[in-house]
Amino acid sequence: MKKITRFILFPAAALAAGGISGFLTKDAMQAYDAVNKPALTPPAIVFPIVWTILYVLMGISMALVWEKGSLQERQALALWTVQLAMNFCWSLIFFNAQAYGVALLWLIVLWLVILAMIVVFYSLRPLAGLLQLPYLLWAAFAGYLNFMIWQLNP
Repeated sequence: MKKITRFILFPAAALAAGGISGFLTKDAMQAYDAVNKPALTPPAIVFPIVWTILYVLMGISMALVWEKGSLQERQALALWTVQLAMNFCWSLIFFNAQAYGVALLWLIVLWLVILAMIVVFYSLRPLAGLLQLPYLLWAAFAGYLNFMIWQLNP
């Protein structure tokens, strides 16, 4: 795959996953607006901005590590795909199903997959791993928000 192609394809794939997830959860946002939230919940406008940046970074990182399809690069792609699918599903579990406890457990596993992805990415291209640190931190913050919403809305 040509370098320019992968720097377009991978970010586009990540953004598409996020966009489809957002579309599928848009009807659930009214119910989410009504739940009790912790004091550290950012304003609603913050979420699409942060997620757009994170999806672009996900794609750039994958483009950085993908060159010839070596075994380690295929492992990186597998982890990248799994975390993207888990991220997609978390939104449906949290927003649509309002299964906050299940969503929290899902998010813990997702966080571990993100961490594994960072380790593999870093071993291939350190910059690619480092570019995923904001995602790991945001997922940890999402875990805090998820836990608190679960506690505040029995």
